[in-house]
Amino acid sequence: MFLSRFLTHWTSHFIFLGIFPLLSSGPVLAQNYFGAISYSPKTGTYGYSYDYSNQQAAINIAQNQCNQRSNGTGDCESLVWFSNACGSLAVASNGSYGSGWGENPDLAEYYAIDTCSDYGGYDCAVLETVCTSGTSF
Repeated sequence: MFLSRFLTHWTSHFIFLGIFPLLSSGPVLAQNYFGAISYSPKTGTYGYSYDYSNQQAAINIAQNQCNQRSNGTGDCESLVWFSNACGSLAVASNGSYGSGWGENPDLAEYYAIDTCSDYGGYDCAVLETVCTSGTSF
């Protein structure tokens, strides 16, 4: 009985003072940062972006960068986009390539090399790895 009255009494004071809203507030939402990687198989050039506010902007920047670097060959492909993470591009001497993303550079590179190998690359190596600011590693 005493505990019940005590809690009722102090709860009203906590609510009045605004303490309960502070104690029960949810997590702060982090900003999403987007990045992307595009690749030109004909020329071996690529473009990348990071820290854009939306997915489409990140993809467009990577595509435009790749198109400029490949002198307009028109074969740039958007390989990977990522949010609050890292993206990676791996290529092999036989023309195979792959991309991957992960919460840290090592994971992104692992997936890129694995994908490149799945497409017939026997000596896949990382060409580029990019991370956004929202990456937690």
